[in-house]
Amino acid sequence: MITINQDVAFSINDVLFVFALEMEAGKVFKNVNTLFTGIGKVNASYELTKAIHQQKPALIINLGSAGSNHFTKGDVVCCTQFVQRDMDVRGLGYALYETPFAGIPVVLPYGIQKEDLPEGICGTGDNFEMGHAVTNYNVVDMEAYALAMIAQKEGIPFLCLKYISDGADDNAADDWSVLVHKAAVAFGEVFQIK
Repeated sequence: MITINQDVAFSINDVLFVFALEMEAGKVFKNVNTLFTGIGKVNASYELTKAIHQQKPALIINLGSAGSNHFTKGDVVCCTQFVQRDMDVRGLGYALYETPFAGIPVVLPYGIQKEDLPEGICGTGDNFEMGHAVTNYNVVDMEAYALAMIAQKEGIPFLCLKYISDGADDNAADDWSVLVHKAAVAFGEVFQIK
């Protein structure tokens, strides 16, 4: 069983663990249902949509590395709100991060809160953030918004945990390459998977 909180639990056989990269899962998740999407919103969208229609999971859990100048490197943060940080159509009169004609709020509220973990707002974009300065979101990644939106549209519960691998700053690339390998161990401890 995967226990989310005192009221919500799922059979591990009904859970789809979604990672961008195999290195984020390591060997810890080799015996559970995993999906590796590749990097970026387009890859994530395509691979998750295909997996949903083939497997029909009861719960989608997105696990991966992320940057943050708010949380500490090594923290596991539960993201329950999402921003598409590279959507900018202000030239046509829309708010920053608003997707025209979509009817989706700028901050997409979709995700289950995991007990005992700090809660974050994830800004997803197709660039590796190395100068994070905005306050609309406090975690940065490259897939979660797309995954959350698809889970919401398909009516599937969604849990998103991010391992903070870097400070989304000038040292982000060096920090990420060292710490990304520790994500699998941290996630395994959260779910008691070894």
